[in-house]
Amino acid sequence: MSSASPNSLFGMGNPLLDICAVVDKDLLDKYNLKPNDQILAEDKHKALFEEMVKKFKVEYHAGGATQNSIKVAQWMIQEPHNVGTFFGCIGKDKFGEILKQKAKEAHIDAHYYEQNEEPTGTCAACITGDNRSLVANLAAANCYKKEKHLDLEENWELVKKAKVYYIAGFFLTVSLESILKVAKHASENNKLFCLNLSAPFICQFFKDNLMQVMPYVDVLFGNETTEDVKEIAKKAQALPKVNTKRQRIVVLTQGKDETVMAQSDKVLTFPVLKVEPKDIVDTNGAGDAFVGGFLSELVQDKPLDQCVKAAHYSANVIIRRAGCTFPEKPDFK
Repeated sequence: MSSASPNSLFGMGNPLLDICAVVDKDLLDKYNLKPNDQILAEDKHKALFEEMVKKFKVEYHAGGATQNSIKVAQWMIQEPHNVGTFFGCIGKDKFGEILKQKAKEAHIDAHYYEQNEEPTGTCAACITGDNRSLVANLAAANCYKKEKHLDLEENWELVKKAKVYYIAGFFLTVSLESILKVAKHASENNKLFCLNLSAPFICQFFKDNLMQVMPYVDVLFGNETTEDVKEIAKKAQALPKVNTKRQRIVVLTQGKDETVMAQSDKVLTFPVLKVEPKDIVDTNGAGDAFVGGFLSELVQDKPLDQCVKAAHYSANVIIRRAGCTFPEKPDFK
């Protein structure tokens, strides 16, 4: 049994059903998609979902970045069950039922706000080679309401039970007030609040929301494809912070290149585990899995280098499989 207790890890985000398929370049061109990107669906993308189902062999996986990370953390921990709690909004429909079932199978304690106005959100994962282009149709996920769910006493009690909090940047477009309520609780009680920058569009178009949350962030995750990654890590680490008892830690992944971690006044690098290109099935869940592995050790108060080691292990397992799925048990030492 791990040292983690039930509900000690809390996640809140966009629960989505992933619709994954290996597609061709023509489909990407038709919908003007980059091979490797993450965007929100616009009206012009609505037909993409139907076209994928009609033309290609699709697989359905329970997804949404935060939910994936909480599941991977739970898988790494194994016992006890329900270490991870997850909040998000779904529709009262078939896809919503699938998400509930999958959460149960993953042994996470998911409490969804269920509403009738919008259907459960979906995410098209268009895979070409080892690239994947994600198009998220948030639908119900976009309807999460603080006063209808987070503020309810029985739900807030679950929030208070946690000692590590994780929210993907994608949720910044949905409910800033929910994020701030959780972030402030973490900061006031000297607990760990973790945020992921998630995708370029978050930093570009939701910068104001991001900057309102940043003072509460203890651990910041990001995926960088730029040259000066160490410089970025240092700058992000130096941004103002409310809880001065903890220094911010910044963890930036770079795909197959080394992971960079800025901590106090030093910047450390960690090589990732090698994987043969022929063994890569789907890089779709790699970033979420990295965070899940990291959180699984963080919630057990393990040292940071051990957190990174677990993160690399999880990502390495998940890229060999379709979707953010994993074998029955981890083989992590």
